Amino acid sequence: MKLQISFPEKDMFIRLFGEHVHIVGGYVRDSLLGCAQNEGIDLLVRRYPVEQLIDKLKPQGKVDLVGKSFGVIKFTTQGRTYDIALPRTDHPKKTPIRGHKDFVIAADPNLQLEEDLIRRDFRCNSIALRLTDCEIIDPLDGISDIQNKILRLTNPKSFPEDPLRVLRAARFASVLGFSIDPALYKVAKGIDVSGLSAERVNEELYKILLKSPAPSVGLEELFVLDTLRQLFPALYRLTLTIQDSIFHPEKDQYGHHTVWKHTKITVDQAKRLADKIGLDEPRKLALLLAALYHDSGKVTTTQWEFKKGRMVIITHGHDITGEKITEDVFDRFKIFSWKGYNLRKTVLALIRCHHRASELWQNREVITKKAFNRLNADMNGEIELLAYLDVADRAGRSEAPIDSLDEQGRWLLDKFEELKISKENLKPIILGRDLIDKGVLPGPAMGRILDRLYQMQIDNEFESKEKGLALADQVILEIAEEEANSP
Repeated sequence: MKLQISFPEKDMFIRLFGEHVHIVGGYVRDSLLGCAQNEGIDLLVRRYPVEQLIDKLKPQGKVDLVGKSFGVIKFTTQGRTYDIALPRTDHPKKTPIRGHKDFVIAADPNLQLEEDLIRRDFRCNSIALRLTDCEIIDPLDGISDIQNKILRLTNPKSFPEDPLRVLRAARFASVLGFSIDPALYKVAKGIDVSGLSAERVNEELYKILLKSPAPSVGLEELFVLDTLRQLFPALYRLTLTIQDSIFHPEKDQYGHHTVWKHTKITVDQAKRLADKIGLDEPRKLALLLAALYHDSGKVTTTQWEFKKGRMVIITHGHDITGEKITEDVFDRFKIFSWKGYNLRKTVLALIRCHHRASELWQNREVITKKAFNRLNADMNGEIELLAYLDVADRAGRSEAPIDSLDEQGRWLLDKFEELKISKENLKPIILGRDLIDKGVLPGPAMGRILDRLYQMQIDNEFESKEKGLALADQVILEIAEEEANSP
């Protein structure tokens, strides 16, 4: 079988390596699916030792040797980067807890192509394409798996040796829309994934959230594959926590009204909104992580209470508790900034404030601008994301897909626009230099004065520098009196 493909440097690689250069992995799979892009192309070159590979590539672009024993090179030319590898064998190290790097890897330029393909994870990924004639090499019938959209193991015996493959199974099922061969569940059962690095776990989770049409598919696979219990206990406990069936009619296929079911629907609804609106990736990821963990506090706050003539499940304070739980999770997985965006700060704020939008709506006849100012400050100006999370959360009680804001969501954003409240309003009007002009020296007292003035600004007590400076005189006196009377 031949598959006609084209990418900018194809002729150059053929000129350098002839019939010994192949495309392998995801690009071939995605080309067969009709969705490949000229990014992330992995090449395999036989017959050339790594030193000879480097000598041939250097005149054509930048060469970075990832690992000499691995026989892997990152090659950049015309702004595009290719991973170029020699065929290789890998054997697991004897370690009590295995990570994805716990292998003895040896490059062998003379290794048969089929032997390299057989060491890969899934049959749909164990396909090569020879560049010279675009001939497909498919020793394990991976094309059939692609056509049937099923994820089958390349080698059941070697699959447990790399625990990262379990997460990749969930990701491929979610992103590609493939079903998982039941045999894979049997092999995955009991695989210890606790040795995986936070970086690789984050990478797989982020791909499930950002690249899946419906992230709930991958999230559920993490649950079924036992990865949720091992790596994400805060989420696993949601599968065991019930919700009030009247307020939360959504239920799984077995009739369970769990927080986990609501969470998965909420994530999918948030993804639909984010895609429709065109959120940039960092803010989209913040929204989806917030949707994933927004109800994590229900695990410890869920209890029964008799009201309105019946026993009702309540979860008072789950937003604050959820923020703390998520903070601990982010500590463990070292989640801070991503692509220059403060992911941690935004996600924690979204979880802490995720009920505030509904509270404003319910009290819309009596609330003042002060309430909107405070929410803007607490959300660091990310009101748009809060509106999306609020809409997705409420839409998380039904499988019916949404693709736009409802009346409540539009009202919130319109109100902030009407009141002219935005990220710009977060900037303090009165600064330290203004206080120096009034004779206040830098130090703790100045800090207390500035903090109090900023709170007054947020509470809408002044909106101009002139009025702020007038109030500053009063605050300076108050702070001075407090310090004089303090023990």
